[in-house]
Amino acid sequence: MIKLLILDVDGTLTDGGIYYDATGNELKKFSVKDGAGLVALRRAGVQVMICTGRECEAVRRRAADLHLEYVYQNVGSKAAFLRDFFKEHGLSREEVAYCGDDWNDLAAMALCGFVACPADAAAAVKARADYVCPQKGGEGAVRGAAEEILRREGRLEDAVQAAFGCHIGEGR
Repeated sequence: MIKLLILDVDGTLTDGGIYYDATGNELKKFSVKDGAGLVALRRAGVQVMICTGRECEAVRRRAADLHLEYVYQNVGSKAAFLRDFFKEHGLSREEVAYCGDDWNDLAAMALCGFVACPADAAAAVKARADYVCPQKGGEGAVRGAAEEILRREGRLEDAVQAAFGCHIGEGR
């Protein structure tokens, strides 16, 4: 059973673009659909981590809005960081999922029991993924990954009911 979903940011939670306003602040576009998927995951007891090689206040803000448990920015080596994190938190490979889109995610993906990626991920990432989401990065791919995790484990309907008080028809 998946206990933790790890997310890359640029190209996964966002469209991969880096936007600057007139004063030099970095802006990012996040999908509300991804947020809903993460809310359902969390209601099912799955913790969520953002693990990114860059740092941006917009990421910190989005993570706070979604009440995410773990936010790590400026991570140089995701794989080394995650090995230590898994050991410290007693997590096995089978309990961890990863959603990323590019070459810098490959080593971290190799540590995880379930790997998803956006439809517009790099070819090498798609080849490694257990599930290629039909959505592009920043356009609901994280929601697609969340749904797939919950569906595979038979928890989707209950998670949606707990998060939003409605039924989606899965298994009914």
